[in-house]
Amino acid sequence: MWILATVVMLNVWAIPADDVLSPNINIIEELRKIMTMGTRMEKEMERLRTENEEQAKELKILYDTKIKMDELIKQNQAPKVAFSASLLTFFGPQSVGPFHDDLHTLIYKHIFLNTGNAYDANTGIFTAPVRGVYVFRVFSKARGNSLKAVTAGLFKNDQHIISTHGHQEGGFISSSNGVSLLLEEGDKVKVNLYPGQWIFDNGEHHHSTFSGHLLFPM
Repeated sequence: MWILATVVMLNVWAIPADDVLSPNINIIEELRKIMTMGTRMEKEMERLRTENEEQAKELKILYDTKIKMDELIKQNQAPKVAFSASLLTFFGPQSVGPFHDDLHTLIYKHIFLNTGNAYDANTGIFTAPVRGVYVFRVFSKARGNSLKAVTAGLFKNDQHIISTHGHQEGGFISSSNGVSLLLEEGDKVKVNLYPGQWIFDNGEHHHSTFSGHLLFPM
């Protein structure tokens, strides 16, 4: 309303003093015209304000849509990394170990999956292609023996992380373990058999396995 009052005052001041006193000037009619014009101006300003608010809403919707599209593009561009392997490539049961002098890196030779080729079936080592969170699983089986157990540890860059362990005098024993790790690009993960221990597999049934995959990059 202050805009309307201002318009009225400006227009009144714009009428010469002599004209105000002139019988040809209808003051009431002039004021009515001025008030009508002020009302139109207020309506126009309100219309422009509404349009600006609607445009702001549309811009926010477009911005949110762009953020979602960028996230989808980022997810699609993320490398696909997953592997799973068991110890033996041939049928028939076999025990690996024991090795008495030091840790022995187990080479899981039967490849079920190696998307991204980050696992090396010649060395048994997984090398992280990108920085991210990875999930690993180790399943180990062995014959029961009073002197030997199945103790295999997951190592990151030669640092022990977790182990599978089982020991009994007869029959078969199984053990499993898993972990999620933040790896830098180039970090290496492998499974080592501890000295004096052994592990069993069968190329037909694949009892002992090593698996992992990229959960998400960082």
